[in-house]
Amino acid sequence: MTNQEVVNNSSRDKLLDRINSHQARLCVVGLGYVGLPLAVGFAEAGLRVTGIELDPEKVNRINRGENYIDDVDSNLLTRLVNENRLDATDKYDVLDDADVVIICVPTPLNKTGDPDISAIVNARNRIREHLHVPQLIILESTTYPGSVNELILPYLSETGLEIGRDFFLAFSPERIDPNNPTYKVVNTPKVVGGVTPACTYTAVAVYSHLVDRVVPVSSPATAEMVKLLENTFRSINIGLANEVAIMCRILGLDVWEVIEAAATKPFGFMPFYPGPGLGGHCIPVDPSYLSWKLRALKYRTRFIELATEINSTMPEYVLRLAITALNEESKAIKGAKVLLLGVAYKRNIDDIRESPALDVLRLLQDMGADVEYHDPHVPKINHSNAVFESVELTPDLLSNQDIVIITTDHTTVDYNEVCRHTHLVLDTRNATKNVESPAARIVKL
Repeated sequence: MTNQEVVNNSSRDKLLDRINSHQARLCVVGLGYVGLPLAVGFAEAGLRVTGIELDPEKVNRINRGENYIDDVDSNLLTRLVNENRLDATDKYDVLDDADVVIICVPTPLNKTGDPDISAIVNARNRIREHLHVPQLIILESTTYPGSVNELILPYLSETGLEIGRDFFLAFSPERIDPNNPTYKVVNTPKVVGGVTPACTYTAVAVYSHLVDRVVPVSSPATAEMVKLLENTFRSINIGLANEVAIMCRILGLDVWEVIEAAATKPFGFMPFYPGPGLGGHCIPVDPSYLSWKLRALKYRTRFIELATEINSTMPEYVLRLAITALNEESKAIKGAKVLLLGVAYKRNIDDIRESPALDVLRLLQDMGADVEYHDPHVPKINHSNAVFESVELTPDLLSNQDIVIITTDHTTVDYNEVCRHTHLVLDTRNATKNVESPAARIVKL
């Protein structure tokens, strides 16, 4: 072993000793749907964790032991805060004592549909101010392939510290699926790609304290592409399911029956389901990161573009179905009383980011409909320059609607009761599948 290899190993080994002895101080930048579960998980695993969050209300709530994320155990969070194993701050000064820094900031699309990586850049700039030997930096925020090497590595290297010797840098894509009853942070395999082998090895060591299985890959760009492939796969297949739904309506077939029958095949088929559009912080956004990167390289991502076109127009398709259903009742959409059931982007959560229900709401309003919503998880929304509050689901409310549109299939809603007291239901989620002898006329996607 050369002297250089000894030097290269010394900083890494010092960091590994602190990690493996649970003496390491870990900072999570961004305490949202990704960062807070991660911070709680590492604190429970025995590391001392501080979350950096720019929202002062979130900082105060964490430090009071109050939870605001459904996927986090509230009692566990309170206990970790009381045991001084978890806290939060809006100051980056804590990075001076941090051995590991994990970036979990949002990466939405801007108004032109291009990636907005400003939060990553801001975190990078602040981390550089406190970069020291030895320190591990991990990016979890979804971004385009090459981001770590292009955006973060050169900027941190300008400090004069050497990658793989003085500091370590890796990418590990977040795989949070809100409200998934089976797969949480611990039992979801973690993909890790470091800039150097020493970076990968160190990042794997950190995550091994938290998750059951860590999957190392050859580079950050590979790990970045893994994340985009996962959600592009879903986007394209949901786009196919949505187009099949349109085709089945033209052919006079029930798309839900078709998919369920096809799903009985034990090989070669994986069921995906149609709906009013795509929502959430990943599937509607991540494929656009890949398209944007490839456009710069003069390549057209045709599958992604087609799926995006189909999925993004589903709210308009739902509107057309509602107009047709009302016309068949000799009613106009203008002035019609419409109740949306659910505004969260998926069942049993309170997340409305990119929710297609909000697009349906806006389109109905643009057509002159009188729209209200009920969502047991979302008491209030600010949308289209107005504040909406969830209404109580009562027989009187239902009977006074011209049409009820099921946009999110929350399991706490009694769809038998909905169909008992409503005249017309448009079901975009197959939530009424098991409703028996409905009084309502049910129109399905």
